[in-house]
Amino acid sequence: MARGRSGSSLSLNMVSKSRSVRRRTTEFVAAGAKAGFGPLLALALAGSLGACTSTIADLPSQVGGLPAGTPERPVQAPTYPAVHDMPPPRPNAVLTEEERKKAEADLAALRASQEKAAAEAAKGE
Repeated sequence: MARGRSGSSLSLNMVSKSRSVRRRTTEFVAAGAKAGFGPLLALALAGSLGACTSTIADLPSQVGGLPAGTPERPVQAPTYPAVHDMPPPRPNAVLTEEERKKAEADLAALRASQEKAAAEAAKGE
């Protein structure tokens, strides 16, 4: 039974110690408020809120902003290409054997006429 009494007195001591620590902390904060921490707290709050509204680019170059010769930002951000959009299927099919032979003949005729025109131009010089 002696343990129970000493254990309970130990827990009461711990509770009273925690209350005294809280009381001292509260007194310290109250004393700091009386000593003039209010304007300092207001200045810190204003500085932190002001930092949310500006970017590094808006700051002067002396405190880490962009240099004087930096070009202006575009008004509208450029659009990114649609990477995952697939093009529509092609409407035309593969050439048939007959169409392929006709295309080759047309190209051969065009080549022959160009070679003839180049040879005549070379003779005229």
